[in-house]
Amino acid sequence: MTSRTRIIVMSITAPVVAFAIIGGLLGKVLAREDTYQHLKIFDDVVSLITSNYVEEVNVDKVMRGAMHGLADGLDPDSAYLTPDEVKQVEAGAPLAAGDVGIDLTRQYYLRVIATRDNSPAAKAGLRTGDYVRAINDTPTREMSVWEGVRALRGAPGSKVALTVIRGNAADPHVLELTREVPPAVEVTGRMAAPGVGYVRIITLGPKAAGQLKAQVAQLAGSGASKLIVDVRRTSGGMLDDGVAVARLFVAKGTLAMREAKGGQREIIAAASGDGGITLPTIVLIDIGTSAAAELFASALSGNQRAELIGGRTIGRAALQRLIKLPDGSGLWLTTTRYLTPAGTPLHEKGLEPAVVVDEPDVEFGQPAPATDATLDKALERFSAKKAA
Repeated sequence: MTSRTRIIVMSITAPVVAFAIIGGLLGKVLAREDTYQHLKIFDDVVSLITSNYVEEVNVDKVMRGAMHGLADGLDPDSAYLTPDEVKQVEAGAPLAAGDVGIDLTRQYYLRVIATRDNSPAAKAGLRTGDYVRAINDTPTREMSVWEGVRALRGAPGSKVALTVIRGNAADPHVLELTREVPPAVEVTGRMAAPGVGYVRIITLGPKAAGQLKAQVAQLAGSGASKLIVDVRRTSGGMLDDGVAVARLFVAKGTLAMREAKGGQREIIAAASGDGGITLPTIVLIDIGTSAAAELFASALSGNQRAELIGGRTIGRAALQRLIKLPDGSGLWLTTTRYLTPAGTPLHEKGLEPAVVVDEPDVEFGQPAPATDATLDKALERFSAKKAA
């Protein structure tokens, strides 16, 4: 190895070691022989690239790719941030007011977890599971969820172009969406059948608990003695807001657990005054049920307060924080994950419904089915219980 190559290798390896130490990812196991073996292989790879690649190597570009790859191997919400992105986080500036109503995860490309009801994305036909291959012609193959969320935001009325794949990668669809300010209404309600109220939680924000409580009171006044709560395609939001809504239904018991590095757990329990909503309840879930909505569904199911009907949830219930690196870049790293009331992992595992109802496949550009099989199954379950 030449002196120049050694300098390049050291310049790349040093931040990687800092990554491991500062992030706590390797922690005390750094002394283990297999960890040193991985670092040695990394050193060898960099040496081979700089010595043999046909063109002059852009060390900064190689380094950024390596750091992105390390974070990408954790979970979809962890990310490597450039120095400029770290400054954005530290500045605490709010996201632009306009959005298109998409929540994202990452699987090779950015992928749609859910679209908000009546949002620009929903009206354009985007669905859970669609791949976003590019945003404004910028490929998402190396774009983190953190970057993708910010690329989608902008001034209300401005436009953003998405290249979307569903099913056939050779048949991408280019959509131009106009950003808008999300509506203030987070919860809606109606009578689904005689005696059965239906509440749709569009998004779990700070107003959701109050709006849900008001909707349930109104439905009970209209004769509802049973309740269906729909959190399908309900994604994002602050995790604490999911717990706040769960408190309306659970009078006592463990609502969730938070687990940090090393297995240290914090129990989140129901408090005096919780559990004001006592109607028999069914919760509708699917793969688009994420984050705060998963915590809500988990709390009700784990306390035998509701039956879950629909599809398995995505498993996205964790907290991230910024860890700065010596060169000004940083890690947006998952440091705390949530568990079910029973103490089983929720993050990256999801919830399994008691009654599974398969979602129909819909071709791009085709309307959704006129009937709702999951809602019908919930109504059927209530009817069966009444007959029994």
